[in-house]
Amino acid sequence: MRFKVLLIDDEPGALEGMQLWIDWEKLGFEVCGTCTNGAEGLKAMAELSPDLVVTDVNMPLMSGLEMIEEWRKSGNKNISFAIISGYSEFEYARKAMRYGITHYLLKPVEPEEAAGELRKIYSELLHEEEERQWSEMALVEEQVFLIRQLLEDSPGSEREYPDNLITLSAGREAWNICLIQTEPTMYAELRGAAAALISQEQAMFLIDLAMNRLGIVFGYSPDQGQADGVCQVLAKLAARYTGQRAAAAIGAPEESLLHLANCYKTAEEALKFKFYDPEYTGVISYASIEDRHFQYHYDPTRLVDNAMEALTLLNAAGYRETVTAEAELFRELLLAPEIVKKAIYHLMYKMKEHMEDSLGKKASDALAKWDFSALADSALGLNELLALLLSLGEECIDLLSEEQELKSQGIVQEINEYIREHYRERLTIKKLAKHFYLHPVYLGQLLMKKNGVGFNEWVHNLRIEEASRLLLENKLRNSEIAEQVGYVNYSQFLKQFEKRMGMSPGEYKGRN
Repeated sequence: MRFKVLLIDDEPGALEGMQLWIDWEKLGFEVCGTCTNGAEGLKAMAELSPDLVVTDVNMPLMSGLEMIEEWRKSGNKNISFAIISGYSEFEYARKAMRYGITHYLLKPVEPEEAAGELRKIYSELLHEEEERQWSEMALVEEQVFLIRQLLEDSPGSEREYPDNLITLSAGREAWNICLIQTEPTMYAELRGAAAALISQEQAMFLIDLAMNRLGIVFGYSPDQGQADGVCQVLAKLAARYTGQRAAAAIGAPEESLLHLANCYKTAEEALKFKFYDPEYTGVISYASIEDRHFQYHYDPTRLVDNAMEALTLLNAAGYRETVTAEAELFRELLLAPEIVKKAIYHLMYKMKEHMEDSLGKKASDALAKWDFSALADSALGLNELLALLLSLGEECIDLLSEEQELKSQGIVQEINEYIREHYRERLTIKKLAKHFYLHPVYLGQLLMKKNGVGFNEWVHNLRIEEASRLLLENKLRNSEIAEQVGYVNYSQFLKQFEKRMGMSPGEYKGRN
C-alpha cells in the first residue's frame, strides 16, 4: 500500500533535497505536493488530502505548528505529521509533542535517518488504515443486518428502530432496492462483481436474499435522477453478463429507508415480468408495470392430459403442438410465473413417472441429467422453460420408441402367426390391436415395416395363396374355395385373385 505525503519548507533547497535524496517510493510513499509556508500547506491539505505531512516548524506567514493547530481545530481529515527542525529549536519540538506529534527530523535531513523514521510512520499509518477498514466493515455489516430486518417488516409496521438506522435513513432523500436474480451456479461470481462495484459507492448496500437472489439497497437525491450510482453499477453488471440468466428489477421508491419493505414488495412484482422477457439485459422498474396485473386462475388438466396422451402414443408432433399452444395461452392470459412453473413442473414429474413405469432403471439413467428439483430455484423464463419441456418430451418419445422397437421385433412375429391362423375369419386391424393391446395406428405401422405391405394386403395375400393351393386340389367349387379362405362375396374373391395371379381361378385351374 502506498501513502500520500505533502512536503512543506520555506527553503527551496531543503524541499528539493527531500525529494531527491529520500527514496519515497521504496518506503511506501508518493509525494503529492510541496509548499513553502503554513498558509499554503492548509490549502494543499484540503485539496490533496495527504496521509502524512512533513513540515518545517519555523516558516514565515504561518509556522508549521500554527498550521497543525489550525488544521486540528477545523475537524478535517486526521493527518499524520512529522516536523523538521534544528538543534537550536528544541522548544518547537517540545510544543509539538503536546499536539501528539512524535516524529521529529533534524536539519539538515539525513537520508538514512529520515528513512528509519519514515518506516516507523509507514507502519503506524498501515496499522491505522487496517483499523479504519475493519471499523468500516463492521459498521457496514451492522447496517446490512439492520437493513435485512427492514425487508421483513409488514406494511404499516410501527416498531422501534435503532438510532443509527434512523440517522442512515436521514442521510438521503429517497431509498429503493434493486433485486437481481440469477442461476445458483452464477450467484457467487455475480455477487462478487456487484460487491466490488458497490464498494466504491456511498449509501449503497449489498443484501444476500436467497441462493440465487441479491438486493442492492441504495439511497439518493431525487433531483439527481434515479440514483446515478446504482445505474452505473447495473450498467457495468449488464455489460459483463449480457445474454446470461441475470434479471434485475427496481421497486417503487420511498422517502424513508424504514419503509424499505414496500420497495422490496414492488421490486419483486416487477421482477416477475422478466419471466415473459426473452432477453435478460436491462432493468425493469415497477413504474413501468404497475398498471399491469397477473392472472392467477389456471387449470393444468388440459395441458397434462393432452401432453401425456401424445407421449403415450409417441406422437411427437402432437406433443409439440400441445405444449406450444399452452405457452401462447400463458402469454395471452399473462399468467403469474409461479402458476406457470407449477403447471410445467407438474407435467414434467408426470412424464418422469410414466417413463420410470415404462422403462424402469433405463429411464432413470437417461433422465438423470434432468434435475427437476433445481428448476424451482432457477431464473428460467417462459421461452427457456418451453424449450426445456419440448426437449424433455422429444427425448422421452425417442426412448419409448426405441423400447417399442425392441419389443416389436418379437411381437410382430407373434402377430403374423396369429394372422396366419385367423385370416379366414373377419379379421380387422382394430380387432387385432385390441387382442394385442396396441394402438391400431401403431400396429399398422409396425406390420407395414415388418411385412412390406399393409394389414389388408397381407390378409388378401394369405387368402389367395391358400385359394391357389385348394384350386390345384380340384376338390371344391370355386365359390366354396372363396368362402373357405374368408371371402363372403365371390366377386371380391375374383377381383383379389385376378389382381395377384393375373388370371381368373378357372384359368389358373386349367393351366395347372
